[in-house]
Amino acid sequence: MLTQALAEFVINTPTESLPSNVLDRSRDALVDTLGCALAGSLDEGSEITQRWIREVGAREQSTVIGTRLSSSPTEAAFANGLAAHALDFDDSLTTLRGHPTAPMLGAGLAVGEATQSSGKAVLAAIAIGLEVGGKLGPALGAGHYIKGWHSTATVGVFSATAVAARLWGLSPQQLQTAWGIAASQASGLIRNFGTMTKPFHAGHAAKNAVLAAWLAKNNFTADDHIFDDKNNFFSLYAGPDAIGLETLIPKLGNPWEMLTPGIYVKRWPCCYCNHRPVGGMFEMIKAHSIRSEEVTKVRIGFLPGADTPLIHFNPQTGLEGKFSIEYNAAAVLVDGKLNMESFTDAMVQRPAIKDTMPKIERFYIPDPHFYSGITGYNDIEIITTRGEFKLHIDKVPGSPQWPMTPQDREEKFLDCAARVLGSASAKTLFAKAERCVELKNISELTRATVPVAP
Repeated sequence: MLTQALAEFVINTPTESLPSNVLDRSRDALVDTLGCALAGSLDEGSEITQRWIREVGAREQSTVIGTRLSSSPTEAAFANGLAAHALDFDDSLTTLRGHPTAPMLGAGLAVGEATQSSGKAVLAAIAIGLEVGGKLGPALGAGHYIKGWHSTATVGVFSATAVAARLWGLSPQQLQTAWGIAASQASGLIRNFGTMTKPFHAGHAAKNAVLAAWLAKNNFTADDHIFDDKNNFFSLYAGPDAIGLETLIPKLGNPWEMLTPGIYVKRWPCCYCNHRPVGGMFEMIKAHSIRSEEVTKVRIGFLPGADTPLIHFNPQTGLEGKFSIEYNAAAVLVDGKLNMESFTDAMVQRPAIKDTMPKIERFYIPDPHFYSGITGYNDIEIITTRGEFKLHIDKVPGSPQWPMTPQDREEKFLDCAARVLGSASAKTLFAKAERCVELKNISELTRATVPVAP
């Protein structure tokens, strides 16, 4: 049975059997997402979540990243998963068609801290959880996303449940039950992109994963073959292009998702569907010395599905701007850069931006297949008063094909973390996170995310 085979892989794979390069990539994902969570902890949505945690109260077992709060594993997972995705600066995975690490980090740090798990155990759990997400993604197909489901949440709840179950020491049978519980909580709609509810999806998936694992550990019941037989999870959620899970199970760890296709790391805090055309525009502007005042039109070609999350054509807020190629391309022309400060309401509402956005035009490239923002390619045309420039671009900034350097990644982390911890403490945390595999207790890491009292 498929559910059983998947659960046995998750629980029975020895930590010591994971290749060192897989653990290295798991560490990189943890470091990047931890930085995103620290910066995200300052976001308004995170602050509301922190008020919720203060209001409900709970046993103080797990750290709420970037604060002096601690709470139950479920509530800490909720807050940390949400914060990790709050800025849309966290990583992506092509096979998942979403953001893999935010829900897993939320669940992994919360349960890892409660169980006093080692850093290596947490890294192994994240690597193995990525296998779950990377296989369930194709088993749902691109049609799942095209229908309007947010895979970060609908798939992420299962990978995060795997992380929590492994750290809590569940049996394969208990994990099967936990997935049955998680399946009834798999939710998240693309319609909510550009609002606080998009990062809520990641936090909700992390919280539900921890809850599902805890309930199963304590003999709560659910269907324990949720991926098998008639009326299984895929019958309801999968698209027409879904690949049978039975063909994917034999590929677990062969190759590891951490290595192939590998995780994509964001250079800019906005939806990944913007990144390839934005990266292409930066290259074109540099190569041809293009000045914003001479640009009369920018045409950006998308393959089917590649701009599905970019639902805002005339954004009014910073959050909406993250899901608008019109805004991102206009900001590239007006400002010559994108950063965390680009995505505030005031920046989106500037007259110069409002004047430039009408120059940005999408067009659609015919193709029989569906794509995401990190698969396929874009065709870009920049039309100026001195001529027209074109670029066909099939690589994505932050991908294994166009990677960030170690220095780039460190600078991103420190920029994010220093906003909460200050420069010195951010550097200390980075050094600790980089040697996460050596930590005897993951609490050494989580406690280092707590800001010093003023």
